[in-house]
Amino acid sequence: MAQKDVGNKIPIYKLKSTDEVMKYYDEWGNENKYNKDMVDWNYTGPKETVETFVKYEKNKDILIFDAGCGTGLVGLELKKHRFKNFHGADLSQTLLDTVPKNLYQKLQKVDLNQNIECEDNYYDAVMCVGTFTFGHVKPTALDEFIRVTKPGGLICFTINEGIYEQYGFDKKIKMLSIKKWQEIEFYKSDYIASKDVNAWLGLYRVK
Repeated sequence: MAQKDVGNKIPIYKLKSTDEVMKYYDEWGNENKYNKDMVDWNYTGPKETVETFVKYEKNKDILIFDAGCGTGLVGLELKKHRFKNFHGADLSQTLLDTVPKNLYQKLQKVDLNQNIECEDNYYDAVMCVGTFTFGHVKPTALDEFIRVTKPGGLICFTINEGIYEQYGFDKKIKMLSIKKWQEIEFYKSDYIASKDVNAWLGLYRVK
């Protein structure tokens, strides 16, 4: 199957290095341009992922880690479903600065390609939407998500279809399924249908 030419539709997908990506976000986050683009593009990733998550998690008091929270789009969806305890982390300070006040109990600048400064089994669940994509976060982050999540907790994420095999997410997920987590749902989501960009949406329970 031919690879979709998504780089011309979403320029950030052409970038390879973290420095290039961060510079792009610094400009994209100014004057609310990022959020406006997400509305214009009908970016459904946060809504679709949270709707999948809430089918299996009914406790509104759990502590959730929103990894790669950006401008807080996942947090807004969680709030709509009456969840109230979540921490956000992102590498772009520009995007973090645009997160609505008091939406998250904690916000921090974090490189998800490095070890997360957090004790084991700390969070009840992890959400990661729009972060596993071109030039962003690598599959090793899944190991950290499992480490910081309590046994029985849920990890819900999207992976841009263009990097699923190219970056080795297919192999990493298969390996983790042997001992580390159990698949609940895994399917192709709409993600950014207006740009013909899809993502795999996964929901796993930590063993």
